[in-house]
Amino acid sequence: MSAMKWSEISIHTTHEAVEAISNILHEAGAGGVVIEDPYDLVKDRDDWYGEIVELNPDDYPEEGVIIKAYLPVNSFLGETVEQIKQAINNLWLYDIDLGKNKITLSEVNEEEWATAWKKHYHPVKVSEKFTIVPTWEMYEPASDDELIIEMDPGMAFGTGTHPTTVMCLQALEKYVHPGDEVIDVGTGSGILSIASAMLGARSVRALDLDPVAVDSARLNVKLNKVQHVVTVAQNNLLDHIAEQADVIVANILAEIILRFTADAYRLLKPGGRFITSGIIQAKKQEVKDGLLAAGFVVEEVNVMEDWVAFVAIKL
Repeated sequence: MSAMKWSEISIHTTHEAVEAISNILHEAGAGGVVIEDPYDLVKDRDDWYGEIVELNPDDYPEEGVIIKAYLPVNSFLGETVEQIKQAINNLWLYDIDLGKNKITLSEVNEEEWATAWKKHYHPVKVSEKFTIVPTWEMYEPASDDELIIEMDPGMAFGTGTHPTTVMCLQALEKYVHPGDEVIDVGTGSGILSIASAMLGARSVRALDLDPVAVDSARLNVKLNKVQHVVTVAQNNLLDHIAEQADVIVANILAEIILRFTADAYRLLKPGGRFITSGIIQAKKQEVKDGLLAAGFVVEEVNVMEDWVAFVAIKL
């Protein structure tokens, strides 16, 4: 049987647009999103719990960010690429700067793709307790209390090492206590729900509007053997959710967070926390104002690279 053909779509864009474009690619059925960010070459990793991976400067753009993903070559390819372009161009409606916004296509075969893509992923320690390990790597825990999240990034919205995910994981580690009830809005790959379950949550509701994300999250939840704690469901934000929670976490675009701050406040128990990220620096004040307007007290504001995470409490 001949190897499957894939088309590599490459998008030259900005830091700010990365999360949104990764999401668009994923929704279009793209596999293995890889982000080539020149900042990775120079950034000081002291604030990261990660090992240094050998990075080759030739693979990176001089400015902006290149996002690559892979689409199966089939009769719908042209349409799919058009849909992706359209969805990316629509991001300017949200005031997202797209930079060069240059999109190119090239063909690769499956073996090349699998090998090229896997070299981007290694076990990464992202917080005191959590290490994220790609499913194909053998990994020995460094200590007894290390929690290992296995991810299959082939399906996922990223590998869990994006600053917004890292900040959410660090906040969950601090604020999820055994027996807590957690809601994860816009779960994507399910990583934050899996982490909450590993921290001892009694029940976790993982919600996402995108059916591809729901499937991906279910897969990763099973892979990490937490399906008895985590329920994955297709849902728009917090619509029709009635049961209260101790912690609500959402790693999605700032514009979307602002749409459900009041619902989050209503659904939290007194003393409960709303952990949010996916917020670029430029939207920091807007989200903070939205949280305060909903009645929250902002307890922590964390920043990593261009990204912001809030921890807000309902007193």
